[in-house]
Amino acid sequence: MQEQSLKKITRALLSVSDKTGLAEFAQKLAAHGVELISTGGTAKMLRDSGLTVRDVSDLTGFPEMLDGRVKTLHPKVHGGILGIRDNAEHQAKMQEHGIQPIDLVVINLYPFRQTIQKPGVTMEDAIENIDIGGPAMIRSAAKNHNDVAVIVDPADYAMVSAMLDAHHGALPQVVRYQLALNAFRHTSSYDKEIARFLWSRQSANLDVALGDTNKDQHELPDEIELELKKLTGLRYGENPHQRAALYQLSGANERGVATAEQLQGKELSYNNLLDSDGAWELVRELHQMHLREHRAKGAINNPDVPHTCAIIKHTNPCGVGVANSPLAAFTNAKATDPVSAFGGIIAFSGLVDEAAAKEIAEMFAEVIIAPDFSEDARKVLAAKKNLRVLRMGEHQAITTHLELRRISGGVLVQERDAELLDEEKFEIVTDRKPTPAEMRALRFGWAICKHVKSNAIVYAKDNQLVGVGAGQMSRVDSVKLGASKAQLPLAGSVLASDAFFPFRDGLDEAAKHGITAVIQPGGSMRDKEVIEAANQHNLAMIFTSMRHFKH
Repeated sequence: MQEQSLKKITRALLSVSDKTGLAEFAQKLAAHGVELISTGGTAKMLRDSGLTVRDVSDLTGFPEMLDGRVKTLHPKVHGGILGIRDNAEHQAKMQEHGIQPIDLVVINLYPFRQTIQKPGVTMEDAIENIDIGGPAMIRSAAKNHNDVAVIVDPADYAMVSAMLDAHHGALPQVVRYQLALNAFRHTSSYDKEIARFLWSRQSANLDVALGDTNKDQHELPDEIELELKKLTGLRYGENPHQRAALYQLSGANERGVATAEQLQGKELSYNNLLDSDGAWELVRELHQMHLREHRAKGAINNPDVPHTCAIIKHTNPCGVGVANSPLAAFTNAKATDPVSAFGGIIAFSGLVDEAAAKEIAEMFAEVIIAPDFSEDARKVLAAKKNLRVLRMGEHQAITTHLELRRISGGVLVQERDAELLDEEKFEIVTDRKPTPAEMRALRFGWAICKHVKSNAIVYAKDNQLVGVGAGQMSRVDSVKLGASKAQLPLAGSVLASDAFFPFRDGLDEAAKHGITAVIQPGGSMRDKEVIEAANQHNLAMIFTSMRHFKH
């Protein structure tokens, strides 16, 4: 290591919100003879730890003021950070004005992100947690990293301590450079978080200010800045020749498959994660639907909410069952298509018990997902060494409202398809009305249909998926495919279609298999012909006025 790349640390300014590990790090600095300068609560904490600390107000000659908004915005702070050590003019000016060099800045910012995640946070609370002096000092130190080191993450304390020990209280240029890079990333992320929050608050009022005529123009932002944090590398992508990794939106506190706790099994693959997300989204949708029905009956607690199990292959459901126990739900789901269930992704809406675990252990599955697993269930599943077991925790509402998809030359952005149905818009268009049992089956089939690739056709009975036609180029082909794949009797089932029937042929085909009712959006030019076909076959049919394409 060339000597000129090393810079001795003689004076450090420490001012942090997250005080994790700071006392130990400051003791390391003191052991190397570093003078410690600090502010407010940080200074108190360091003194309580037995360290000698100089207040920033003593350095600047000015007290902290304006409720702490102004304390480090002073030439004796920024001059000490920004002064170039081998610039004679800089050094002369610093000496003339009594500015002492600051060689290390340890800063982490007001907890803006944590503040805005609190329920009911006010604009005033958010604004007061926008740090001003902190980012200014971080940027000053990062700009002058040739002479000054800056630390924004407590995770770096151990590395910097080791470097100080190795170089007798000095830090090499390569370390200062990396710390500066971390610092600029940190302040950039912080500013983006503030901008996103302010935009979200502005957009809530913008429609009112502009009037309803301009509402549609302002529902999505003009610019979207994404910051992704790498969670883990993956073995490969969709295919072995494609590299892949799992990232999380920085600052997001939403739980999901990406943040699930893996209790056992092999590393999750790219395709495992896609299928697992599809499985979890489906059982979450059905769980929410059953929860709403449960509460509509006046029930406050949730013990009677049924268990849902879904089995996914290649992002499409090949089995869905609902019952009063996890085992019965799994048995119903597997019965939909036992062959396709082999090697599938299995998701449950509630706790997996020992009985369900034993049944699952009798077949080959890639992943099993649930809010939690009993101790006995975990012992059973532990025997399947390669089975990936994901614990999701309690169901949580999704807070991310936008979906993004890369295309060549750009990115498509849309709102999440967060709705399922609006029964106030239901229109029974046939002579015969659905029976209560048919209505339950129609709602169930509609919820599943939302999670099937278009063109999507679902055959269902009350609480059991019977057949699926997914991803065909024509709707009548999806009807035929769903019927041909069915392992359970089709007679007496209902049919759900994610979009309207463009011709009556799809309905005529479905009627051959003994369906009794249909749910679909409606809106075709030939709706009249389709309704006539339903009446001729004595089918009950509902138009939802809502489409659920999934491409």
